[in-house]
Amino acid sequence: MPRYDYRCRACGDTFELNRPMADSSAPAACPQGHADTVKLLSTVAVTGRGGATPSPSSGGGCCGGSCGC
Repeated sequence: MPRYDYRCRACGDTFELNRPMADSSAPAACPQGHADTVKLLSTVAVTGRGGATPSPSSGGGCCGGSCGC
């Protein structure tokens, strides 16, 4: 289940809620009981070894490896 971040406009508290995507825009009360909250834009970081390997033709570097830098 996705996790969404919210901030309370009344007290400034930031909190998270796990809820279905269908409910992501539904109102969320802060833990202090205030109702004036806003959903924050979240970033997702995915790390790990997904099994993808770079192709031998990709030189890497700043411009694909062809500049010799």
